[in-house]
Formats: sequence, structure tokens, C-alpha cells
Amino acid sequence: MKKLNSLVSIIMPCYNAGPYIAEAIDSILKQTYANWELLVVDDCSQDKSAEIIHSYCKKDKRIRYHKTKFPSGGAAAPRNIAIQNAKGKFIAFLDSDDVWLTPTKLEQQLELFSDKKTAVVYSNYEKMNEKGKRNNRVVVGPSTTSYKKFLKESVITCCTGMYDAEKVGKVYFQEIGHEDYVMWLSILKQGYIARNTNAVMALYRVQKKSLSGNKVRSAKWRWNVYRNVEKLNMIMSLYYFFHYCVRSGFKFLK
Repeated sequence: MKKLNSLVSIIMPCYNAGPYIAEAIDSILKQTYANWELLVVDDCSQDKSAEIIHSYCKKDKRIRYHKTKFPSGGAAAPRNIAIQNAKGKFIAFLDSDDVWLTPTKLEQQLELFSDKKTAVVYSNYEKMNEKGKRNNRVVVGPSTTSYKKFLKESVITCCTGMYDAEKVGKVYFQEIGHEDYVMWLSILKQGYIARNTNAVMALYRVQKKSLSGNKVRSAKWRWNVYRNVEKLNMIMSLYYFFHYCVRSGFKFLK
């Protein structure tokens, strides 16, 4: 197989991530695949986040700092600013409080884009609490997923996902609940599939105050996606919502 050397643009939104962002950036710096750029978009943080980011920018020219004009209150706007300024063939994501666990993450993921059908590559991940404590809470996804399968279960989390912008163009986030889920759906709806590396490659930090932490609110967001974004009829919406409730309940136990 021909060795890949395409640029990967890594998208990192940041808001008051001072306690975590250094660990997130360090996990990128450890990657064996070196042809990347990191676009960090500060959503008007009020802590030392900007200071920390700038210190990394001085050390490594691959890291670029951007800032929103005013606090957006979510990850969609900062991510979109980063995507707009991205130069890479591939777009990857890492939130400022998450960590890439495997130094070969980018290298292994890029190898799976070789066929025409694959537009997204993701991995399994492990949950940790706010303080970074791990308790073997591993979330394992299927080897592949398609649009219809993804309607049943969201198996891609942003800290593991990457898409091929040459195949699908730059795909942006809507300012809507479950904006990342909607973004992955929009790619898979084009007829592409997503492939799993079948390895645990990231640590996802579960924040007590996270926007998606409220289960009732998350369920309302998912129903809205089915009915108002994907325009599914009532029967199909109920069918997929049932699968969502069952599977999200299983994830909650983890």
C-alpha cells in the first residue's frame, strides 16, 4: 500500500479548558504521523486557556490559535471556524478535555480510507471522569456503520472521528442539539460508510455539567433530529428512537 502523507487538520474547540488542554495537545504531539495541523478555537475563555495555547503555538508551527468574536456557548461555532480555516485533506476532531490514547491513532486511521466507500474512520474509546480517573468503561462500536445503522446508534464520538474532505467536501456543524451526530449522519447519508479501527484509541472525559449529560434533554434532541432534521415519518422515527433508548441506556450503565 502506498504510504500516505496527506495533511490532517485537527479541530479543537476550547472554552475554559485550562486544567485539561495541555494533556489534549500533548497527545497530538505524540502522534507518529507528523503531517498535521492543529486549529484551536478559543470560545472567549476566561481562564488561562489562551495563555497555554499560545505557549504551544510558539513551540510548534503546526498549531494555530483562533478565537470567536463572542462566546458562542457551544462547540459548533468554534468547530466551524476551524473547519473553514482547515487546509487538510482529512478532518479530525479532539475536544480540549479529551485525549488521544494511541500515538499511532492518525496513522492507523488513515490506512482505512483506501476504498471509495469509506468517508469516515473512527475508533473505540474509554470514558474517564473529570479528574481523569479511568475505570475500564470502554465503548466498543461495530466494525462498520452506515446511515441506517447510525440512525439506530451513534457510535462515533468526536474525539475518535475523522472524515475525508476530498470525498465529501468540508462538512460543517449545525447549531443544534447533538450537532456532532447530525454532522456524521449528513456524511453517511451520501451513501458512504464509516469504519472502525477496532481499537481503543481515545479517552473521553465525562463532565458533570456537559451539555449532553442530561438524558431527558438528549432524548429530546435525538427525537428532533429524526423528525425535523432527517424528516423521518412518525413510524420510522419511533422505530429508531426505540433503538436509541435501548442502546443509550446500555451506554449509561457504562
